[in-house]
Amino acid sequence: MQLETGTPRVIARKDGAIGHLIFNHPERRNALTLDMWQAIPRVTAAFSSDDVVRVVVLSGAGDKAFVSGADISEFETLRSNRASDLDYTAKTDAALHALEQLEKPSIAMIRGFCVGGGLAVALACDLRIAADDARFAIPAAKLGLGYGFAGIRTLMNTVGPAYAREVLYTARQFDAAEALRMSLVNAVVSVAELEPTVRTRATQIAENA
Repeated sequence: MQLETGTPRVIARKDGAIGHLIFNHPERRNALTLDMWQAIPRVTAAFSSDDVVRVVVLSGAGDKAFVSGADISEFETLRSNRASDLDYTAKTDAALHALEQLEKPSIAMIRGFCVGGGLAVALACDLRIAADDARFAIPAAKLGLGYGFAGIRTLMNTVGPAYAREVLYTARQFDAAEALRMSLVNAVVSVAELEPTVRTRATQIAENA
């Protein structure tokens, strides 16, 4: 059963007790446009109020990326001055807050790139399961951008201060093995095993009391 999200770039559907939120922008490696950010609270609210849904899985369409970050092609118009930048940031913060406050356990199923805003989305989930082709980064330092306190706190609470500094200061990409070592993800499996593994975890959660 598919739900209305307000944009074709986000797909929401139910598969029994499992809700799926799919970032559907594969031509841009699922980079998040503003309408995608705004769809996230709608979908989480729908899943939260649905007693049938017990767990939510987030994923990216295609085989290149979970989410490659915010769609910077929109920045020239949507973040052109302080007022518009504050408005944009408020909407992205609202999306991440909605994920963090989702009243059902959530799993990020990660293939390929999980970068910037995409990593923020994954960190807002309760569990992160990655394929061995996953790549992680927060490139803010390379772009001359600040990174918000809430995002830094979430990262530090997940991987600890030392690894958080390395992620933020170097802005380099980390492979799946490194991400597992620093506890950025809960598990790493082969590409072929990713969907079955996530389905098993989601089913285990859904069957609990």
